[in-house]
Amino acid sequence: MLKQITAVGLIGVVILVTIALSFSNYFTEENVEEIELIIKGDVIMPIKVSRPGCEVNDSCYVPSLIVIEKGKQVTWVNEDSAFHSVTSGFYDTPTDLFDSGYLDPFESYTFTFNETGIYDYHCTLHPWMEGQVIVE
Repeated sequence: MLKQITAVGLIGVVILVTIALSFSNYFTEENVEEIELIIKGDVIMPIKVSRPGCEVNDSCYVPSLIVIEKGKQVTWVNEDSAFHSVTSGFYDTPTDLFDSGYLDPFESYTFTFNETGIYDYHCTLHPWMEGQVIVE
């Protein structure tokens, strides 16, 4: 009788370990897809930048200054839990060059810069959030 209980217990442990490993692989694959999405961004809007303070250490957009070649794209990814935007110009003087509209958390926006120059941008919802693209 003791041998039967031990055998059933051992089989149960093997089944549980197999199930745990299969779920572990499932969640790992989901995380890899999410990480790949985040890595594809050139500029990140990190968590908690919807509150003032990120401008003090220049971390509202990371990096806040990016230098690219003419004809290249920049992709912004919103990693915050709040809505954000990527809008050309400054908060009080926006321009018509580009505007992402409101980006939900983990959404991205890509724009191609076809002319050399310095392009300032901001978040229409959070005036302290500013960044710059330099196109050479």
